[in-house]
Amino acid sequence: MKESDNGYHISFFKPTTDRARFNRSIVVWLASIWFIAIFGFQIALRVMEKPTPEPPFTAFENVWESVKQDIAEKTELQAFAHSTLFVLGKIAINEDERSLLARSMSWSAIRLTPDSLRRAMATEISDFEALKASGISLNDEVYIATKNTLANSYIPVLGLSKHDPLTRILPLELTAQGIASLPEEAVINLPSIMQKYLVHNQSVLTDTKFLGFPFHYFYTSVFLLILFIGLCWLYCVRSDRRNKLLGISD
Repeated sequence: MKESDNGYHISFFKPTTDRARFNRSIVVWLASIWFIAIFGFQIALRVMEKPTPEPPFTAFENVWESVKQDIAEKTELQAFAHSTLFVLGKIAINEDERSLLARSMSWSAIRLTPDSLRRAMATEISDFEALKASGISLNDEVYIATKNTLANSYIPVLGLSKHDPLTRILPLELTAQGIASLPEEAVINLPSIMQKYLVHNQSVLTDTKFLGFPFHYFYTSVFLLILFIGLCWLYCVRSDRRNKLLGISD
């Protein structure tokens, strides 16, 4: 007898019995549901998403033309400084873009400083930069005192509240490098940098809350898990019923 006739060759793609054909059909059916549940949701996110700017980006757009032309008023320069400082407070920022943002924010801070104090303030910034470069401990009393002094000097200049979280990073991002004028690179690249970090794609699927969770989190972390268990249960139930109809018992 040929080996191919021994009855032990089973193919999922070419079933030869009613039970095998049923098994293939239900597996394909359930796998399709699982595939659609996962990738259909991702497609729906793409289709329904729309660019949504954070408030600092809107503030930046409102003042950018005046800032770029160097005709911005005090409140406009403060709004510009706040928006760039807000981006600097984000964790994942390209280092070159961080440097450009810091220089732009520092330029606006110096522009807001009274003429009689600009030289002294620039010196304070340079001294703190040198202190940071020296490798001094962040817990050193001199470092903490210098940082607090610099922050207290610029909090009123930028119109920040003392309780604003931006005040914590303000002295760390001030730089004396090229603060005489707005960097040329900023005029060219700053709008795209701000858009990169402050405009995010959102949709009703990400904004809606369900059982206290954002819907997209509930769907991917809870619903898909329940669905997978449900599909496994359905496969077992349907297989048992089919086996009974065919007179097959374990």
